[in-house]
Amino acid sequence: MNITFCCTNTKAEPWLQGLRAALPGAHVEEWSPGAPSADHAVVWAPPQQFFDEQSQLRGVFNIGAGVDALLKLRLQAQASVVRLDDAGMSVQMAEYVCHAVIRHFREFDGYEADVKTGKWSYRKPRSRADFPVGVMGLGVLGERVARALRVFEFPVNGWSRSAKAVEGVRGFSGAAQFNDFLAATKVLVCLLPLTPDTRDIMRRETLSRLQHGGYVINVARGAHLVEEDLLALIDSGHLCGATLDVFRTEPLPGGHPFWQHPQITVTPHTSARTLREESIAQIAGKILALEQGQAIAGRVDTLRGY
Repeated sequence: MNITFCCTNTKAEPWLQGLRAALPGAHVEEWSPGAPSADHAVVWAPPQQFFDEQSQLRGVFNIGAGVDALLKLRLQAQASVVRLDDAGMSVQMAEYVCHAVIRHFREFDGYEADVKTGKWSYRKPRSRADFPVGVMGLGVLGERVARALRVFEFPVNGWSRSAKAVEGVRGFSGAAQFNDFLAATKVLVCLLPLTPDTRDIMRRETLSRLQHGGYVINVARGAHLVEEDLLALIDSGHLCGATLDVFRTEPLPGGHPFWQHPQITVTPHTSARTLREESIAQIAGKILALEQGQAIAGRVDTLRGY
């Protein structure tokens, strides 16, 4: 069994060593143009040339949760595209979102600003009942985030393409219930996959439906958000701010208004990072299962985009 590794901006050797240890019967090498055909590939942002040459692949394992960039390429029909189910990312995402929600709800950003000027301040405690959190996308990461928020006793709404039941979460699904979901939400968290249907889903029309004083947290993809619409709604007072980890252009360009905006918190696409050891163990297990003709989780429907 031959496995090829093609991951842009990723140090190959630790991955190669880990895969060789997890799959001792396999031949594992880093891809270079003209390399022999492989049975399976471990990839992140590979070039089109990779798939043009590797035409016999049976499994393509993406080392991140999002596959939108991968699906822009021409892939062979026989290859199963497989994403990571979790590999340590869901708890990181839950940490990040809970931190962002609590920081906003408890007004810690305001306290931080006061402390920098030497001001000892007090803010009246707010009621969680007035801060329903809406999670868009209830996949592995979204469900973990929704459950974590319930621990802190926030009302939690969840919206997904098809109906999903998560204990303690008020469920909404499909286009017919999307506006109701937005109207029931004050803090909006985006954890959707990026598809043609979800691109620009956070724009003036939709964000205006959030409760007055709403707040936006985007940890999915930058293309979900129309940036100028967010800025306009903050300036108008309908929204009071945002925490953003992903952007339409990354790294975020110097001089972008998000950098210095007092109501926007920026982080450098770090909400949930791929953990190598956990990812290798999961990928190796799925490769062995495929080789034995077993069903595996994480297969991507290339038509739906996730």
